[in-house]
Amino acid sequence: MTRAELLADDPLWLILIKCVVILLIGPILTILLIVWERKAVGRMQNRPGPNRVGPGGYLQSLADAIKLPFKEQIIPDTADRKIYFLAPVIAVVPALIGLAAIPFGPEVSIFGERTVLQLVDLPVGVLLVLAGASIGVYGIVLAGWSSGSPYPLLGGLRSAAQVISYEIAMGLSIVGVALYAGSLSTGTIVDAQQTGWFFWLLPASFVIYLISMVGETNRAPFDLPEAESELVGGFHTEYSSMKFAMFFLAEYVNMVIVSAFATTLFLGGYMAPWPLSTIGDGVLNTGWWPMLWFFGKMFVLLFGFIWLRGTLPRMRYDQFMKLGWKVLVPASLVWLVLVAGIRAIRNDADVSPQQILIIGGVVIVVLVLLTLLLPDKKLPEDEDLVPITGGGYPTPPADLKVPTATPRQQKALKARTKADKKQPAAIAAGSGRSGSDSVDPARADLDQADPDSAGASKEDGDGTV
Repeated sequence: MTRAELLADDPLWLILIKCVVILLIGPILTILLIVWERKAVGRMQNRPGPNRVGPGGYLQSLADAIKLPFKEQIIPDTADRKIYFLAPVIAVVPALIGLAAIPFGPEVSIFGERTVLQLVDLPVGVLLVLAGASIGVYGIVLAGWSSGSPYPLLGGLRSAAQVISYEIAMGLSIVGVALYAGSLSTGTIVDAQQTGWFFWLLPASFVIYLISMVGETNRAPFDLPEAESELVGGFHTEYSSMKFAMFFLAEYVNMVIVSAFATTLFLGGYMAPWPLSTIGDGVLNTGWWPMLWFFGKMFVLLFGFIWLRGTLPRMRYDQFMKLGWKVLVPASLVWLVLVAGIRAIRNDADVSPQQILIIGGVVIVVLVLLTLLLPDKKLPEDEDLVPITGGGYPTPPADLKVPTATPRQQKALKARTKADKKQPAAIAAGSGRSGSDSVDPARADLDQADPDSAGASKEDGDGTV
């Protein structure tokens, strides 16, 4: 029986078990990933990380998961309450659904019932996973808008632009896999990698997908929607308690989904790596063993997220968008044309792989030579350039004059000058006034000559602050 026939023959109780397990994979791995990330980043930064709750601090995430639902809920007065409550749900539910189309293993027997370790095997399973990942951005955008605050709104808009940019590159990187596998079914794609994993057949697609999946999940160095340096906390600034925990859950479940998707598309899915796949005529690719290989590959990719977070600084937003639109998307299009051309030549013409490699090498050499022959960018004339120091910053002009008085001191000097001009007439008109009202000419001359003294007298007159 085929994979689809086995899944169609599943009884209701088995379908319910699979649904419960798939729904629990995300939250359980989220608890594990949070403490793993904190311990790993702490190790990279020469500190222990969580070390209080449980053995070695490994129950810290479980304690946080229990604590968050009981924290106080703070809702802004300007929030749109219906959408404010709905946004976290929209962010979490599509993330949990995406795992339904991922094949975790081959045919097995569960309580005597033959089945496949997968919930559904759709002819367009790849599109289901992509749709689930992209719909989650609606929750982020609505969360930023419904909060009624400018900083969450900016974070939501950034996330929308980010997903649009990197979803295109991710989709184009998957087209090459679909051309080689001849299907959009995730199960068929895994079966097509029995003779060779796609990560070395399609290296450019694999690299583009890895970069795109980091941008898709809003993780460092692409965590611009949550950039606390300029957006306080991003789209979830106004969220607390369980709603904040749901956004946290959505982020880590999305990490699990894109890692499992990359394993399925490029790393052979649940198949054992090459040295182990040859043991005992492939016995390690049967039964429950493949689940071990699948989760092992997925954890390697998840560690890549943690490694990036502890290594690379956050990019500027213009650099981030430039990488997506000017590098990844054009590179994906060029690579897709090359893959389609190679597939057409191999299918329609009598051309060996060695000849294709030779032709490709010649083309690359010609392109490199053409880039070397291009003229250098013409620099502007020297007289138009700003003088530059060794640090690369413009220097102040040589004839720069630093003002001797601050604007406040200059204002005090002007007021003092006006008062001094009016003093002779006041003295002549009010000869009967007390001597304490007279102005010492030497004091006035001193104030005019020394701005600091004028500023000091002004500050004395302001009183104690």
